[in-house]
Amino acid sequence: MRIDVFTIFPEYFSVLDISLVGKARERGLLEVHTHDLRDHAHDRHRTVDDTPYGGGAGMVMKAQPWSEALSSALPEGGLTPSGQRPLLLVPSPAGKVFDQATAQEWSEREHLLFACGRYEGIDERVIEWAADRAEVVPFSLGDYVLNGGEVASLAIIEAVGRLIPGMVGNPASLVEESHSDGLLEYPVYTKPASWEGLDVPPVLLSGDHGKVDRARRDWQLERTSTRRPDLIEKLDVAGLDKKDKATLQGLGWVLSGPTPRRG
Repeated sequence: MRIDVFTIFPEYFSVLDISLVGKARERGLLEVHTHDLRDHAHDRHRTVDDTPYGGGAGMVMKAQPWSEALSSALPEGGLTPSGQRPLLLVPSPAGKVFDQATAQEWSEREHLLFACGRYEGIDERVIEWAADRAEVVPFSLGDYVLNGGEVASLAIIEAVGRLIPGMVGNPASLVEESHSDGLLEYPVYTKPASWEGLDVPPVLLSGDHGKVDRARRDWQLERTSTRRPDLIEKLDVAGLDKKDKATLQGLGWVLSGPTPRRG
């Protein structure tokens, strides 16, 4: 996968040289290029913003530096070597909220580009212009506002990058983590078995893999019910086994419809 990041703070992305992402770059699994947007501003002050038409507070990022910068990395002919359209991701509080299913989908793409806006955002005409050259997706990490798109882009690069085959040492860990099956991950423990008067749940010491699997599934349901009941409400009742249903009913969920609802 190739990733191109456009920002006025390229040093923000130096962290991509470390940890799993850095190792993936060394092994050739991930190719990351960081571009300074100001390199495409040609006035003496390398200006990338101006006042908004119609008035209002703040500044808006100009279209010309963005179109020139993006053009420098978009493939000729508009397609990657395998025939995919590049995917231009624009962090924005007005975008679609990112989730694990989206991470999986984007991990299968060949070329991602990130447009890290600042100030009051990017001139909307850039989005319209880019739509003829790439698939453009404004996205959000959640219902809050950040100073710029760098933090959001870093989060997406890590969430997507770790799903690339060969990125994570034990692929099974990707299957068992939070959101992979619509639920939060179960709690985990390690040695010692007793610490500060707190003991590891006995079932984990039993050696009975069936009981361990069942306990972990119940913990997932309990944790999700407590912390993210909205995820329980999205479950397909028909896809739950009898023990799942019993656990959810014990937690106060009614399973008479296609999805659970609070009793």
